[in-house]
Amino acid sequence: MMMTQAFYTGVSGIKTNSTAINVVSDNLANINTVGFRGNGYEFSSLFESMIVTSESDTPLDDTVGLGTRIQATPMMTQQGSLLLSDRSTDLALLDDGWFGIQGVGDPLYTRNGNFAFNENNDLVTQDGYSVLGTMGGNIENGILTSQLAEVPLGSVDSQTKLTFPKYLIFPPEATSDVLFFGNIGTESATRTMGANVVDPQGDRNELQLVFTLSATQPEIGTQWDVVATTKSLDGAIVYDTQNGEVIFDDAGGLVSNTLAPIDNNGAPIAIDLGNDFSGVVSIANTPLSTSSRANGTIGGDLVGYDINVNGEVVATFTNGMQSSVGKIAVYHFQNDQGLHRISGTRFTESSNSGAPLFFTDENGNNIIGADIQNFKLENSNVAMSYGLTDLIILQRAYDANSKSITTADQMMQKALNMDA
Repeated sequence: MMMTQAFYTGVSGIKTNSTAINVVSDNLANINTVGFRGNGYEFSSLFESMIVTSESDTPLDDTVGLGTRIQATPMMTQQGSLLLSDRSTDLALLDDGWFGIQGVGDPLYTRNGNFAFNENNDLVTQDGYSVLGTMGGNIENGILTSQLAEVPLGSVDSQTKLTFPKYLIFPPEATSDVLFFGNIGTESATRTMGANVVDPQGDRNELQLVFTLSATQPEIGTQWDVVATTKSLDGAIVYDTQNGEVIFDDAGGLVSNTLAPIDNNGAPIAIDLGNDFSGVVSIANTPLSTSSRANGTIGGDLVGYDINVNGEVVATFTNGMQSSVGKIAVYHFQNDQGLHRISGTRFTESSNSGAPLFFTDENGNNIIGADIQNFKLENSNVAMSYGLTDLIILQRAYDANSKSITTADQMMQKALNMDA
């Protein structure tokens, strides 16, 4: 009976260690695979036989195993090392989480963030799977309808393929308000201030203010006549002219301003000279200065798309403006080790992993819930030193089980010869 048991124990040990060797070998083969998560191995006994001493409750009670099997090959969840990249579309997750990708069938989940924009400006993997996320909803007919700093992450079920137009226009925004700053002094001389303004057609024009000391002065303070003019940058076209008066108190602070809004090729502009000492002043024995601040933006064409550390897909335009147009989704699971591996770096949900979910903030809004690093990729989380050590141990165990079979066979041969 004991010799037969030795056969079974040795054979099961060979099978078990062979499976473990295959697991470790697969880990080592993928040591440079981006986003790869290795598997461990867990052994369990098939049966155990109790050896009972004369005193059954003594600490000398022991058991003899009757073979082993692979209990599980759980996924290793530790962080892999980071690789530097020269592309903002290469992403690495530093915390728990998975990117979602989709081809023809159900979504897949991966830690491999080696993404790129294809010829249609769709965000895809290297083999063409679409990356999942939330679209900003601020693009219509190739025109950016609103400028967004961040796209709110939608629900898990609403995530879609991140596809963006190849051509996108940032529409012009006409200037509606200009604030002037500076000191025009108190001397009788012409003072000029100017600002670049944008008209509804997206063209840059010039708004010019010319101050001249009024012929009639108040008893206290100074009074200036001001002429405002809007014209093309080359001065060939004058769109509007407005006249007004500004009065300053004896300290140089602005008291009143009668300058009306001025037309800028179809858009009115409010001219703000400030109040008191917040804008234009008239102070003697102080260096003259002039500056302005205007809203409005000229139009721009799409330069390209990038991805920032918040997972935002950002469109950049020739006018220097940027806007988020989408957000990459990062999925989470109750049990990452329950995911079903379908290839080296790709998984599907299972009954053990639970359905994908999003983390939420204190206000109940969906958030990524992980630290994303762009210009980086997460390498395999398998360490060669540990893999090679495990391989040596498993090989020795395999040899030991093989020898146990040989020994049992020799013992059986001797027993049969003794019988004869």
